[in-house]
Amino acid sequence: MSDRQHEHYYTAQPSSLRQPVIYEDTLRGHPLRFWTDHGVFSRGHTDPGSEELIDAMDLTGARRILDLGCGYGVIGITAAKLAPQATIVMTDPNERAAELARQNMETNGVRNAEVRLGEGYAPVAGEQFDVILTNPPIRAGNAVVFALIADAPAYLTADGRFYLVARTKQGAKSFAQEMEHHFAVVAQVGQGSGYRVYEGKR
Repeated sequence: MSDRQHEHYYTAQPSSLRQPVIYEDTLRGHPLRFWTDHGVFSRGHTDPGSEELIDAMDLTGARRILDLGCGYGVIGITAAKLAPQATIVMTDPNERAAELARQNMETNGVRNAEVRLGEGYAPVAGEQFDVILTNPPIRAGNAVVFALIADAPAYLTADGRFYLVARTKQGAKSFAQEMEHHFAVVAQVGQGSGYRVYEGKR
């Protein structure tokens, strides 16, 4: 099997052949269009985990929102539409994903967001957010996801909220238990399509 077949969506520089496709979806009442490609998570459709997170996320009063591991921008762009008063920062280590996220911002007329390339919280070092949203890279391993959870409080404002979605069969409950070590309050706020959404508050 070739290296390209082993390639994952969290690869920094995908080598898979480019073959962009665009699809349409309506998320939280907003009709949107997304360019996707090989080497990026969920090519050609909105993944059900992101749909569950989008349905569950509460952006009330948020001025700064972080989409951590944004892929081609489904969650962050929807957040930008739902919270036009907020600034959304989208980050991803995958260069192709970041490029697509910027293209999708333009396609959907989003001007209150920006995309930064980098892994984990490195692109937002020293910054804080009212809401952090993540559909984490489960295939990168539990240690990677646990680290994203453990570091999250440092990047949240005092009354900030952290949202994580994961498949029930891929350890969602273990991530919730890890969140309980780092947040004062943890609650399941969404469930469907085999996924669970958790909210953590400092």
